[in-house]
Amino acid sequence: MDVFDGVAAEVPGDLADHLRTVRLIDHHVHGASAVAADRATFEASLNEASTDPVPDFMTQFDSPLGLSIRRWCAPLVGLPAHAEPDEYFARRSALTPDELASTLLAHAGVDRWIVDTGFGGDLVTTPERLAELAGRPTSQILRLERLAEQLLETDTRADDFVEGFRDALDAAARSSDIVGTKTIAAYRTGFDIDWSRPGDADVTARARALAGRTPRLQDPVLIAFGVHEAAERGLALQVHVGFGDRDLDLHRTDPLLLLPLLRTMAPAPVLLLHCYPFHRQAGYLAQAFDHVHFDVGLAVNHLGTRSVGLIAEALETAPFAKQLYSSDAYGPPELHLLGSVLWRRAMGLVLGGWVRAGDCTEADAIRIVDMIGAHNAARVYALDAPGR
Repeated sequence: MDVFDGVAAEVPGDLADHLRTVRLIDHHVHGASAVAADRATFEASLNEASTDPVPDFMTQFDSPLGLSIRRWCAPLVGLPAHAEPDEYFARRSALTPDELASTLLAHAGVDRWIVDTGFGGDLVTTPERLAELAGRPTSQILRLERLAEQLLETDTRADDFVEGFRDALDAAARSSDIVGTKTIAAYRTGFDIDWSRPGDADVTARARALAGRTPRLQDPVLIAFGVHEAAERGLALQVHVGFGDRDLDLHRTDPLLLLPLLRTMAPAPVLLLHCYPFHRQAGYLAQAFDHVHFDVGLAVNHLGTRSVGLIAEALETAPFAKQLYSSDAYGPPELHLLGSVLWRRAMGLVLGGWVRAGDCTEADAIRIVDMIGAHNAARVYALDAPGR
């Protein structure tokens, strides 16, 4: 598989060769499917915003992502590129989930997967199993809302919530497996909340009101508490931004609404995830704040061939040292592969255009690829530190 099939003349040779082989760090990803899926389940998993059955009048193969699966994944399972949907699904169904995952993950060219384990349960592989199937190591992200929910669901006394949360974060900071944290405030409250750091008494009162339930944490005080506590420990903080499931209010996930937090929090690394359609706002924030970084993962897969335009826009304002690669793949291993394939292809076309126009050298372009593809993630998550 050559990611520059059809466009090789548009990408200078050394840059193309480097993008074909460079090893990436996927700094935000989930497990691959651990169970076989029927056609309806598989197609539903190709829609980020809804898990409802696909209506009878359409198929998710008729989407930018569906076209990309037929173009890039079909040859890896022994079919011609652009194989018909029925033929592709029959072929993938003949493989076990492990066989399919190991085949596709091996071609992603990822050296390390940084896995968010806060969603999916038994439906997707554990970080350990993902590492086995891919043949490459994994690290983990601690989801802050899930940590709070676990404390509230157990026999932890509400009056001990603050201490228990801090103890768990201290353990995470010492862990060789956990390299950062994540908040899904976008789903739970939106970003237009009071981001000031709450006092312990207020946090304890909120915990007391929720203790003993099985809560879906939506309390802005507890969410702000978790974010500030993670930052105080210097833990990298991932923040879901923009495009996602339909249970978020998209207009309340504009990252500019995070300005009160970014101006006052401890300056731990902040990673704005996905960001589409707010990637230009994210680029501004990454330029304005030393501790802010961003990616356009997730949207790259869903935009398919149009991800070239997205990558170009992501490169507009932010320093290249502030951008990272991710796939945000969850479930079908096609997504783990396509995140890499489409990113490499788009970076080649965009940077190749810069080189051909004389706006940068080929060496510059290769250096930009290395920063965004791996070096920035290694720095932000301290992956070169002993034990990591």
